Amino acid sequence: MAAPPEPVPARAPLSEISDAELGDMRGRYVVGNDLVAWFGVTMTSVWQTTSGQTLQGALQLGMDFSAGGTPTLSFEPTVSITAADAPLPVAASGATVDAAGLANVSGLVQSVQVAGDHNAVSNVTALRVREGEAPAPSAPQEAATRTASASGMQVSAGVADGMAQVLLQVDGQGLAMQWLRSGSAGQSVQLAASGQQIHNQLQIDLVRQSLPATANLQRDVAQAIGLNRGVGI
Repeated sequence: MAAPPEPVPARAPLSEISDAELGDMRGRYVVGNDLVAWFGVTMTSVWQTTSGQTLQGALQLGMDFSAGGTPTLSFEPTVSITAADAPLPVAASGATVDAAGLANVSGLVQSVQVAGDHNAVSNVTALRVREGEAPAPSAPQEAATRTASASGMQVSAGVADGMAQVLLQVDGQGLAMQWLRSGSAGQSVQLAASGQQIHNQLQIDLVRQSLPATANLQRDVAQAIGLNRGVGI
């Protein structure tokens, strides 16, 4: 005769964890041994037309957090137009582009709209994270925005109304733009011509500054105490 099965021990009833408990547990296993010392963005846009003009705009933007508190903001815009006396390219017959909806998009945005032939267009975004010290601040700028214009072409780069932006525009042909604003960073090309070369480059740099050894020790002790909460003898 087979022996009767052993009784299964009763399990403790499930209970809901309070918000305070979750608050103590959240992020417990994430080790954060560094601080953001510097955050920088470099936007470069180049447009070369079939007629020989070259439009270029760039903006270097830096936020220095190394001193703590409110970050120190620095920026350096540059603009240029070469071979401005060359005739403008001819727009594609009847071509139109419209990117008005991008103003309502948040997050990282990349858009290319082309109405023409034999164009070379690129949007490139890169993120670089490294350890070290904050770079030396750039020299103070006389103006927050720089502009250049000639023969139906405009280039602007700078900071205005809470937005950092680089904009290249050729009348009747289109525009190339990069921007950084609250809740959105993006690259956009709207082109209604043929044989153009446009390149947008967005480089994001994050410099992390390690905590000193004493701060690391204090953090580790605090985590150890938190992990042992509620452990009985």
